[in-house]
Amino acid sequence: MPKMKTHRGSAKRFRVTGSGKIMRAKAFKSHILTKKSPKRKRNFRHETEIADADKKVVARNLGLR
Repeated sequence: MPKMKTHRGSAKRFRVTGSGKIMRAKAFKSHILTKKSPKRKRNFRHETEIADADKKVVARNLGLR
């Protein structure tokens, strides 16, 4: 059986930490920024862990598990 290929779109969007968590960037940072507060925009910079419901599919796309 051939090797599993990494889904390249997923590889560009998600990052795996050393402890195995899958991290994603936050949404709503791309445009219409004038009405958003500086604090809110600053918090968009940080990554967050993906939801439990998405872990199985994303991990498979990244070639994990």
